[in-house]
Amino acid sequence: MKDKIEKLLKLREEAKLGGGEDKIKQQHAKGKLTARERVQLLVDEGSFQEVDLFVKHRSTDFGIDKQRIPGDGVITGFAKIDGRQIAIFSQDFTVFGGSLSETHAEKICKIMDMAMKIGIPLIGLNDSGGARIQEGVVSLGGYADIFLRNTLASGVIPQISAVLGPCAGGAVYSPAITDFIFMVKNTSHMFVTGPNVVKTVTHEEVSFEDLGGAETHSIKSGVAHFAFDSEVEVLENIRKLLNYMPLNWKDLPPEKEFDFENENPVTELDAIIPDNPNKPYDMKEIINLLLDNGEFLEVHSNYAENIIVGFGRVGGLSIGVIANQPSVLAGVLDINASVKGARFIRFCDAFNIPLLVLEDVPGFLPGTEQEWNGIIRHGSKLLFAFCEATVPKVTVITRKAYGGAYDVMNSKHIRGDFNFAWPSAEIAVMGPKGAVEIIFKKEITTAKDPAKKLVDMLSDYIEKFANPYIAAERGYIDEVIIPRETRQKLITVYQLLKTKVDLNPKKKHSNIPL
Repeated sequence: MKDKIEKLLKLREEAKLGGGEDKIKQQHAKGKLTARERVQLLVDEGSFQEVDLFVKHRSTDFGIDKQRIPGDGVITGFAKIDGRQIAIFSQDFTVFGGSLSETHAEKICKIMDMAMKIGIPLIGLNDSGGARIQEGVVSLGGYADIFLRNTLASGVIPQISAVLGPCAGGAVYSPAITDFIFMVKNTSHMFVTGPNVVKTVTHEEVSFEDLGGAETHSIKSGVAHFAFDSEVEVLENIRKLLNYMPLNWKDLPPEKEFDFENENPVTELDAIIPDNPNKPYDMKEIINLLLDNGEFLEVHSNYAENIIVGFGRVGGLSIGVIANQPSVLAGVLDINASVKGARFIRFCDAFNIPLLVLEDVPGFLPGTEQEWNGIIRHGSKLLFAFCEATVPKVTVITRKAYGGAYDVMNSKHIRGDFNFAWPSAEIAVMGPKGAVEIIFKKEITTAKDPAKKLVDMLSDYIEKFANPYIAAERGYIDEVIIPRETRQKLITVYQLLKTKVDLNPKKKHSNIPL
C-alpha cells in the first residue's frame, strides 16, 4: 500500500503542474496568475476540494493524443469563502491555452450540476483561447452544454464570472449569462470576433484593448460589472460581493450583528440638498451616510453613471441600492440607465435581497437618439423589474419625482412597501416652469407683462405642487421625514419587512420587454 500511496502522491504533484514549469513562467511573464494560484487566493485557506484531477482528453486527431495532460486545462472543485460553500472552476491557460475540449466542458458541467443540486454559488475563472480546434464540433457542443446549465441555473444559484485573460467567440456567452462579470485592466479581453476579423469584414483597425478590454466593457458596453487593476483585486472583490448574497434562491443573505441601541440621527443629511432645485449634488454622499459603516459595493460604477446600483447593509441586513445620480445628466433616465437598473433589480429579487430606492429624477431623456433606439422598450424594462419584484421595497424621494419616472422608480402604485419623502421633494407631472407655460399659456401671453406673469404663476405653482404634501394626503407617500431621520426609519422598516410575503400570478414565466 505504501508504494501505491507514494505513486498517487507523485501523480497528484505532476497533475498540479498543468502545462509544466515553462508554461507557468510564461503565464507569470504576462503578469497573470496560474489557475491554481487564483483558486488559492480566492477561497478560504485549506478549503479547496478538487474533483476530476486526473481527467484527460480523448481526442486522437492531429497528433493531439501524444499530449494528454491530467486535468485537461481546467481545475474544478468545491471550497469555502468566509466559511460558506461555493463551487468553482478555473481554466488553466498553461494547458492547450486553456482551450475547451469535450472533457474540459464535461468537468465544468459536472461541477455546475452539483452546485445546482447542493444549492451553492458558482464561480468561473475564465482564461481560455476558445474552443479546441482539433476537436471540432465536439468542443462547440461542449460550450452549448455549459450555456444550457448557465441558463437553467439563472435565478437558482448566484453565478459569478471573472475574465482573467482571453475570452473570445462563443466562449463569451457563458459569462454573459451569469450574474456578474469581473475583468482585469490590460490583461482581460472579451469579444465575439477579434481585431483581425473586424479588420477583414468592416475594415476597422482596432486594438485588443479598445475592442474588448476591461475599460471598454465596464464603461462603454456595460458587459463587465467590475474592472480592477489586478487579479488580486478582482479576487478580493468577488469575496466581498458574495458576502451580500445568499447561497441560493431559497436562502436569505447573511445578516450581520448590529447594535440597534446606539443609532443616532444623521444630521449631515440635512445639509446635502441644495436650496436651488436645479443645482446638482452627489447622491453617493447620501448612500454612504445611510448604509452601515458607510460601506457600499457599487456595481457598474463607470457605466450609465446617471443611475447608481450596488450593495450595502442597513441594520445588518443586506440590501440592493438603486439611486438616481443628480450630478450626471441631472439623474435623468435613459436607455443604458434603465437596462442597468432593471438587471440589478431582477438579480436582487431573484435572491431575496431587499431594495432601497433613492429618487431624484426629472424624467426620461428626450431626443431622437433615445426614441429611435427604443427608450420606450428599454425604459419599460426598469418599470417591469420594479413591478415584478416581490422583495421588500423602500423608496426615499430626496428631491425631484417627475412624470412617468415617478411611477417607475418604485412608487406606491407599483407595490412600493414604504415610500418616504424629504421636505425638499417635488412630486409632479413635470417641472414647474414647463407646467406653468402649458397650463397658463393664454394668461401669460395676453398679460401686459408676460415675464412678470410667468414669475407670479410659477411661484403659485411651486407653492402648491412642488412639494410632497399632496402625494402624502393621498397616501402615495407614507411619511414626509426630516433627512436626519432617514437611516433610523430604514432600519425600522427593513426589520419590519423581514417577514413580508408578496406573490405574482401563477405563470410559466413573464415576458419582459427585452
